[in-house]
Formats: sequence, C-alpha cells, structure tokens
Amino acid sequence: MPTYVTALSIAYLLGSIPFGYILVRCFQKQDIRTTGSGNIGATNVIRSGARGLGIATLLLDLLKGTFAVLIAKHLALRAGLPDPFQLMVLAAVVAVVAHIYPIWLGFKGGKGVATALGVFFALVPWAALSILAVFIVLFLITRIVSLSSIVGAASFFFFGPWFAHGPLSHLSLAGLLFIPALVIVKHHQNIGRLLKGTEHKFGKKKATA
Repeated sequence: MPTYVTALSIAYLLGSIPFGYILVRCFQKQDIRTTGSGNIGATNVIRSGARGLGIATLLLDLLKGTFAVLIAKHLALRAGLPDPFQLMVLAAVVAVVAHIYPIWLGFKGGKGVATALGVFFALVPWAALSILAVFIVLFLITRIVSLSSIVGAASFFFFGPWFAHGPLSHLSLAGLLFIPALVIVKHHQNIGRLLKGTEHKFGKKKATA
C-alpha cells in the first residue's frame, strides 16, 4: 500500500504541472487561459503565436506522463510487487487525470492528449507509435488537431490490447481503456463543432464575428 500511495502521489504531482501555462507566463508574461480556446495545451500555445513554446509544451507534457509511469515501475520493482504493470497503469491514469484536473489551476487543465501519448510510450510503446502514426496521417489530410486526436485516441482501443505484453489484469485493462475514453470525452465540444462543420483547422485564422 505505501508503494501505491507514493507512486500515485508522484504521478499526480507530475501530471498536474501545467507546462503550457508556466512557459507562456514566464516567457510572454501572459496567461494562456485568456488566449484562443483558453486551453493550456500545446495547440493553443502554438496558436497564440509562440510556436517554440508550443513545441516545448508538447514535449514536456508528453515526458511528464512517461516519467510518471517509469517512476511507478521502479517503485513497483523495488517493492517486489507481483504485478508491476498494474501500478504503472494506475500511475498513467492518475497522470492524465492530473493534467486535465491540475490542483495548481483550480482543477481546470488541458485535454490530456500529449500526456496520454507519453504514458502510452511507457506502457505500450508500439501502440503509442501506432496511434501517433494515425494522428499524423489524419492531421496531414484534414489539418484538424481535434479530429486527429479523437481518432488517434479511439484507435488505442484496438492497438492497446493488441500490443500489450502478456495477460492483463482486469484493473490494468480497464485503466488502459479509460485513458483514451477520457481524452475523447474531453473533446466533446470539438465533436459538436466537427458535426456542425465549424471546427477550426490548424494554421487557418478564425473568422472574426
């Protein structure tokens, strides 16, 4: 139990670091939440005109998810837990939830796409590469980040269990499937705009009212 508490606490603290908010605040003296969509993720940071900060946000949000899972793995192995992968999955879930609901920003964060990809790289790297490929191909075709993210997340329902090593506990499988489901749910407003045909394309300025 102490190992679980420690690993999940670290996962939450790592996952809740709002890198997009911090970078824009430090380098541009602005609150990214007042710009564009108000999201703290890489896409909104890039749309604010800070391409370099957006790329840095993407990498840092991805890496915090990866490190949260790797730390959980280290703690699980050191404690001799019979199923280290289960703790890794739980840490992954907590890290993604923390990014979406960070304590530092009143539990209002991003949509979890980059952090989810980061935890998948630590859990099932081949599945992560597969959904990244789906994202890239769809983005190049549509130039719509939200659609690419939603379809990429949905593709994990196939790639995740397929590339997972060995039999999974019910808790591990549930955790793996919960992450992409949460990412998709957090895009509910985007889904509404996609159905209406009004979703914004990356690199294209929104029309002013």
